Amino acid sequence: MPSAAPTLISPALDNAISQFGDASGYLAVASIGLPPRAAVTAMKADLDAWFAADRDPQGYDAIIERTRASFASLVGVTPDRVAAGSQTSVMTSLLAAAVPVGAEVLCVDGDFSSIVFPFLQRSDIRVRNVPIEALAESITDETWLVSFSLVQSSTGVVADSSAIREAAARHGAFTFCDVTQAAGVLPVDASQFDATACHTYKWLCSPRGVAFMTLSTRFQEFVRPLQAGWYAGDDVWQSCYGPEMHLAKDARRFDVSPAWQAWVGAEEAIALFAGLDIAEVWARASGLGDQLCDALGIPQQHQAIVTWADPDRSDLDRLIAAGIRASGRAGRLRASFHLWNTEKDVAAVLTALER
Repeated sequence: MPSAAPTLISPALDNAISQFGDASGYLAVASIGLPPRAAVTAMKADLDAWFAADRDPQGYDAIIERTRASFASLVGVTPDRVAAGSQTSVMTSLLAAAVPVGAEVLCVDGDFSSIVFPFLQRSDIRVRNVPIEALAESITDETWLVSFSLVQSSTGVVADSSAIREAAARHGAFTFCDVTQAAGVLPVDASQFDATACHTYKWLCSPRGVAFMTLSTRFQEFVRPLQAGWYAGDDVWQSCYGPEMHLAKDARRFDVSPAWQAWVGAEEAIALFAGLDIAEVWARASGLGDQLCDALGIPQQHQAIVTWADPDRSDLDRLIAAGIRASGRAGRLRASFHLWNTEKDVAAVLTALER
């Protein structure tokens, strides 16, 4: 992992950075991303067209399919493996419903609630929580599903996904990985997991209300489309009335009806990231994170999300007073770097903290 943000960047990354406005002091992408200029322009044009009575539902279909294809490319799967939704917890609930009675789901202690709470609603299954560092070694023959975030929301810690997948394979367990805090900043290969979920309003800089789930062909057989609606139909505009149900054969059978305007912005944002070398984005973001760690005198974390103890929020209050956007989670200050950040943001934090 780099200890400093690279000074030379590719033309593609340089162009992507230019899509964002003045984002100096914005270290809160782990809470909510910023939209690229093209997304804002597209959404404004769409609202104008809607106001002028120049919009119809069918006109959004191509936008949604292009966005699905961009996301599939970004995470290394084909579009037929991608379901479109709006919330991570809703997608997780489908997986929770698939767990056999009496089976074990292994979760991470302190993981984000959206990939934990749906399993806890099942009183007829066993949910076990362990620290992220012990996840791989805690998988047993009794584990049916391993559920974890690739990047932990509260700490920014990157899970050892290789070790987790290898252990799961040895014990015959399925894997479910939430990539919400990873996709767009850390390279993600969704084909390595049986299921993934991703809300795109953070590192993929999209409007809230656009989320994706990927499913392997073998795991899809265990999951029921309990939220089946008109947009999950095999031919959306020909299968939207009952009583007969004709759902799509692939992962699209898990689609939920889209919030159209959000997808207009997401198309531009996700296409932007799909055209980048995400390893370069990670080197830039985690490099700045390590620069901040060095300046604060704390061990390098090699993460895009840098955290340190701040139980009374005094450091966070100083940053906010200096006009720096960051966040506090689980008694720690959380500063998150993305492609628009520079060394000036590191210096601004030090100035605000008087370090």
